[in-house]
Amino acid sequence: MMEARNYISGAWIGGPTLEVFYPADVSRSVGRYSEANEDDVQHAIEAAIAAQAGWKAIGFVERGNILSMIASRIEHNVERLAEIATLEMGKPIGETRGEALRAAAIFRYYSGEGFRSIGDVIPAAKPDTLQYSLREPLGTMAIITPWNFPLAIPAWKIAPALVFGNTIVFKPGELSSLSAFLLVELMADVLPPGVINLVMGKGSTVGEALITHRQLNGISFTGSRQIGQHIAATAVETGVKVQLEMGGKNPVIIADDANLNLAVDMVVSGAFRSAGQKCTATSRVIVLEGVFESFKGLLLDRVASVKLGDPLEADTYLGPVVSAHQREKILGYVAVGARDGARLLAGGAVDPERAGYFVAPTIFEEVQPQDTIAQEEIFGPVIALLKAASVAEAIAIANNVRFGLSASVFTSSLDTALRFVDEIDAGMVRVNEETAGVELQAPFGGVKDSSSHSREQGRAAIEFYTRTKTVALRPAYGRS
Repeated sequence: MMEARNYISGAWIGGPTLEVFYPADVSRSVGRYSEANEDDVQHAIEAAIAAQAGWKAIGFVERGNILSMIASRIEHNVERLAEIATLEMGKPIGETRGEALRAAAIFRYYSGEGFRSIGDVIPAAKPDTLQYSLREPLGTMAIITPWNFPLAIPAWKIAPALVFGNTIVFKPGELSSLSAFLLVELMADVLPPGVINLVMGKGSTVGEALITHRQLNGISFTGSRQIGQHIAATAVETGVKVQLEMGGKNPVIIADDANLNLAVDMVVSGAFRSAGQKCTATSRVIVLEGVFESFKGLLLDRVASVKLGDPLEADTYLGPVVSAHQREKILGYVAVGARDGARLLAGGAVDPERAGYFVAPTIFEEVQPQDTIAQEEIFGPVIALLKAASVAEAIAIANNVRFGLSASVFTSSLDTALRFVDEIDAGMVRVNEETAGVELQAPFGGVKDSSSHSREQGRAAIEFYTRTKTVALRPAYGRS
């Protein structure tokens, strides 16, 4: 059985343990992880603060070289990482394998930051003055990640934080602690003690101790809107810089001239991969009236072929959701949808013979824009189908939610595509693509309640993980 411990100031630290069970077969134990306490959090922050000056002094190029080493280690351990991630949170093995490879690619990408420009020369009014800007590390960071992408999301926060010279206290989602342990284990002996610290445990204790600490310089968080708003409110008191990614209610618009076969494939992938447990998952499908019945028929045919099963089997498309709590929450929304008058076309029922936390791919029609299932993030394999009379009405329906993370349109018209890009309220806009996913070199983030309006990934990461220093340098001897 796997035993995962916290990692603080270069040492592996034990403590009270919690057992982890396989979501596809809850009788199967996967391992145990040690819970940190408030003293551990304090120790980890002190270690990160003490290590920061030395880590900064190593320089960009050498820090980039270390990230390249970490990337190679992840690449050599893809199967181990993927298996543990699947056993821990139920995502199909093909997806976790891809996620592990993406984590390696993210570290490889940011290893190149050591050779990129990090400042500008600025004209000065005085001809004998050199004026320029440079980027410095923000300092000591809390990295707080969710369970649904146990490898990729930590990677896209930790890698830029490290290469820009910051030190880290990393708190993973409670349901992905074993994956976090393996990831940190691959970094531990190539980073100086204190540069990265791992503290596992409940958000109410470990997370709260982190976000209320006044010695941190930054907090990067991905998770629920409620917790993100709590972090933002707390940051007003502590003065810490925050980066928040908090969810979505992502729409797809199917225009009259859409390639319906392509649209169906992308909607099914966007809605049901990872059992819909993605902040970018497709949740609302707004279909123009002229193609509604044709699209619905193709969608139901496609969903009927989706294999629900053991995520360790290569041909499983939809595995279990992560926990009993998550399953009950999703089924609660299914009940609310039916109560509000939506018509259930597929899914909803759970096979009582299955041992795991399975939810069938679920589709509703006759959904109204203000219905609960069309407004709130469900975080499960549930689609709400809505009708629109025109592209203009479809865009208005799409925008009429509190979230604004990702949105897609399926159309053959350049005019429709450009109108959608211009009018949709979303941070990531896709044409003839699913809502889920963005390439690692591209900025990731949303608008409205989806985000604190900062961006992650790509070159955009430098804006959060560094601070700008402006320098004016004039020779002491002056001009002759």
